[in-house]
Amino acid sequence: MYTFSNKLRIGSFIAMGLGFIFLVIGFMSAPSTVEEAKAMVAVHDDGHGGGHAEAAAESHGAEASHGEEHDASHDEHLLSQLKNRPWSALYVAAFFFFMISLGVLAFYAIQRAAQAGWSPLLFRVMEGITAYLVPGGIIVFVILLLSAMHMNHMFVWMDPEVVAHDELLQGKAGYLNPTFFLIRAAIFLGGWIFYRQYSRKLSLAQDESDDNTNFVKNFRWSAGFLVFYLVTESMMSWDWIMSVDPHWFSTLFGWYVFASMFVSGITVIAMVTVYLKSKGYLEDVNDSHIHDLAKFMFGISIFWTYLWFAQFMLIWYANIPEEVTYYVARFQDYKLPFFGMLVLNFVFPLLVLMNSDYKRINWFVIMTGIVVLFGHYLDIFNMIMPATVGDQWSIGLPEIGGILFFGGLFVYWVFTALTKAPLQPKRNPFIEESRHFHY
Repeated sequence: MYTFSNKLRIGSFIAMGLGFIFLVIGFMSAPSTVEEAKAMVAVHDDGHGGGHAEAAAESHGAEASHGEEHDASHDEHLLSQLKNRPWSALYVAAFFFFMISLGVLAFYAIQRAAQAGWSPLLFRVMEGITAYLVPGGIIVFVILLLSAMHMNHMFVWMDPEVVAHDELLQGKAGYLNPTFFLIRAAIFLGGWIFYRQYSRKLSLAQDESDDNTNFVKNFRWSAGFLVFYLVTESMMSWDWIMSVDPHWFSTLFGWYVFASMFVSGITVIAMVTVYLKSKGYLEDVNDSHIHDLAKFMFGISIFWTYLWFAQFMLIWYANIPEEVTYYVARFQDYKLPFFGMLVLNFVFPLLVLMNSDYKRINWFVIMTGIVVLFGHYLDIFNMIMPATVGDQWSIGLPEIGGILFFGGLFVYWVFTALTKAPLQPKRNPFIEESRHFHY
């Protein structure tokens, strides 16, 4: 039975405490008036030799000459962006750690449905990570609920005044409306959490059973769940991410978000497994298991790159204004996080995980995993921030606070869940195959 170390527990509490303080400071620092917003931009401009404020001034300079009415509109837009920043930082971090557990849930269901022989030794690790679905899902839902209550302006289609002057949003109102939006979110979360809880129950029951009834039930539920997951994950990506920019859409977006969460989830499985093994647990897990996890990290990173390029290339080549503006905004105002994300998520894994021998080196897998996770945090950052804060972005207290708070909560919840049951299944029909797995 795994014992939660005091050092790890204290570290998670410290991270949560610091993250909470940073987030509170971020929310308290957000401007409440146009004058405060303009003053903040002026300070930012002076401190960075122009920076984002100068770019904003250039992009709006010609329009500002149209008169005071436009000036007022631009100032209100600026205020909205700056007020959105702590909310967006909170949402990016909350969604990122939630999507890790959701990605692990998909991988777990695939292993169950495929009746894989190599992975049963890792099932308890996966079940521990997916335990975060409950707190993580509740937090994301609360943020969405507060958005629907107009506590922030991340989802512009939730503002009746905006919809009243936008024919495109009026045409989407049957789907994009706060009530239906929250109902869908509740269905998604309810289905994902139900499968996780029920599959975990069957998994533990199998250990005490004298036949394979629970194993067979788990196989059937997992196969059915994957159908539900594929539909709801795509709809979730449209609702929770793509709709922050409701004038833009991509038919590949659901797969793109899936690839990001899938590789992030597999990466965390590998990192938690290596950590537990270094502490004397999971004795039967060998280098071949780590190698296979790292192989998935490499393969899904290439798959993510394929989807990124397929989406980008078609939109950029077609050069349709309504579509290409998505990338123009990122090229102009998000050069470092946008291109840095490509290096971290494609170039780095390609170079370091190509060699089969490196996939068996535990510290190397951990190092690569940290880089990959940061790269996919930037991926979510690039999805949300341009539509919610425009060019008024930076990596500051709200962003760092969000990572610390949700990272600490994630570690605490996952490793607490790992203490609730033995780390090695007893009566899985493939446990011996997994124990002697060699690649």
